[in-house]
Amino acid sequence: MKVSARNVFKGKVRELRPGAVNSEVILELAGGETLVAVVTVESANNLKLAPGADAIALVKAPWVMLMTDASDIRLSARNCLAGKVLSVTDGAVNAEVVLELPGGAKVYSIVTRDAVQELGLVPGASATAVIKASHVILGVPA
Repeated sequence: MKVSARNVFKGKVRELRPGAVNSEVILELAGGETLVAVVTVESANNLKLAPGADAIALVKAPWVMLMTDASDIRLSARNCLAGKVLSVTDGAVNAEVVLELPGGAKVYSIVTRDAVQELGLVPGASATAVIKASHVILGVPA
């Protein structure tokens, strides 16, 4: 599968919480981290999502926000993945920041160059990737 999304996470469905319109899907990544997605009930049924099923989560890099000093901040975003900055690639306006999670997964984010400087995003720095559950697109192996 080839996709334009920079973030492709493989995992297993740990839990499925169906609602009237949407279902919450908790995906466990290989390193033990979890990623929460909200999809329609119809999509969850069409994909045959159930605990133990293999699934792939896609997240476009511009949808990944970054923060530092997150210890006393509570957010409504369901996915807050703490890691270390692996690399920063500068562009004319934006930069690509790559975080490595403790389990080895990489998270790609596109943020402004100003944000890189203001947050002190340099290789080795601690940072947290913030991803809204509604920005996680799920797929399953064919």
